Amino acid sequence: GLAAAAPDAGPGPAWQSKCPWGAPNTTSISCSLADVMSEQLAKELQLEEENAAFPEVVAVAEGPFITGENIDTSSDLMLAQMLQMEFDREYDAQLRREEKKINGDSKVSISFENYRKVHPYDSDSSEDEVDWQDTRHDPYRADKPTTTPRRGFIGKGKDITTKHDEVVCGRKNTARMENFAPEFQVGDGIGMDLKLSNQVFNALKQHAYSEERRSARLHEKKEHSTAEKAVDPKTRLLLYKMVNAGMLETITGCISTGKESVVFHAYGGNATEDKVIPPECAIKVFKTTLNEFKNRDKYIKDDYRFKDRFSKLNPRKIIRMWAEKEMHNLTRMQNAGIPCPEVVILKKHVLVMSFIGKDQIPAPKLKDVTLSSEDMTKAYYQTLNMMQQLYKECNLVHADLSEYNMLWHDGKVWLIDVSQSVEPTHPHGLEFLFRDCRNVAQFFQKGGVAEALNERELFNAVSGLNITADNEVDFQAEIEALEKMNEDHVQNHGKKLATFSSDGDPPIYDE
Repeated sequence: GLAAAAPDAGPGPAWQSKCPWGAPNTTSISCSLADVMSEQLAKELQLEEENAAFPEVVAVAEGPFITGENIDTSSDLMLAQMLQMEFDREYDAQLRREEKKINGDSKVSISFENYRKVHPYDSDSSEDEVDWQDTRHDPYRADKPTTTPRRGFIGKGKDITTKHDEVVCGRKNTARMENFAPEFQVGDGIGMDLKLSNQVFNALKQHAYSEERRSARLHEKKEHSTAEKAVDPKTRLLLYKMVNAGMLETITGCISTGKESVVFHAYGGNATEDKVIPPECAIKVFKTTLNEFKNRDKYIKDDYRFKDRFSKLNPRKIIRMWAEKEMHNLTRMQNAGIPCPEVVILKKHVLVMSFIGKDQIPAPKLKDVTLSSEDMTKAYYQTLNMMQQLYKECNLVHADLSEYNMLWHDGKVWLIDVSQSVEPTHPHGLEFLFRDCRNVAQFFQKGGVAEALNERELFNAVSGLNITADNEVDFQAEIEALEKMNEDHVQNHGKKLATFSSDGDPPIYDE
């Protein structure tokens, strides 16, 4: 009733003008129809009404935070920020799923925390989603470093703890395992409350250092050794230098492998002023590891030519001496006219010689070739003649002569592998000669050569010593007696007892 009577009442008391149900006394403002139809004017009026009715809502909307109720969808920047936030949330959720899939139940887990797009207003993440590895707190390490006082203990009364406490030392030893080499696996002891005693820690520390040194030695040995195929980086560099210098045209491949060396085939390059390079060459690379023939130092140790330079503590120098010894022996044989490879050049432990064969095919060994009876007899007399020349003219004993070290090429027998050859005055020279005679006699007797001498007759024919013994035991005893007599004479007088006469006769061993 009051609402209905209010418009019809005339001027009344003052309280009626403030009645909220009363009609406001407003004056109408005239405007044109174009202004009424203006959209910009409508927006301005609506904004004025909202600012007058809800001032606090407008203050929140103008702040830095965004809610779902007061979003101005007409702003492209606001829409882009909303889309980017939603994309980041989906990306973080995908990373969490990947972490859970990869880690599983493993004790060691990985975290993609550094790749997440976490916003300051993103409240979806919780504490249990943060990986434990990203936390800087270590439950077994003090928050602040505590220093041990000078008096050597902490605490008072019955709670005194010294620096030698078993628990304190055990935890410190466990933490010190982090300083071990990366290759030394310490397990999960660092991540748990493990207490290592000093005895156990010292044993682990010593073992870790020993393993580290052993690993370094194995790595160095692998880098510098030539046990496998005899081509290490240093050997390969030597071969490259020979090719680049024009001495060799190309290296085709491996043709032979042995205990002490590997032989490669190569085509010769341009000849120099003082050296003629053969069309085909054989490259003998001596292995720099003595594990496979470590007992062969006796061939060098007692050789007067290398006695002063011999060092058992340096294997690389021994190998170079071994290669140098073969070069000198081949030079002697070549000067005497014995069929053997011709020396081209020696570089450290790489010896380049002429190739015995044709078109990359090496000449067969005497044990692999099938000869007629006539050729076998011819080969026997050639071998006997070469053994006599080697002993008398070259003053050498092959020391490893057998059908494995003799090649058959162009109807002749060729001698190879003379790195172990020694002089007859060597303390074991006659013993090596008797062994060579035994190998040669047995091979040609099995080959059907009727004229082949036995080992004792062949020894006397080569050396000219004319040892008369009825059996092999007495024969070898006399050989040892001659070697002993010669060795004593060298030690006492400093010179060789055996001498060659001018007419080329074999040496005479006498007092």
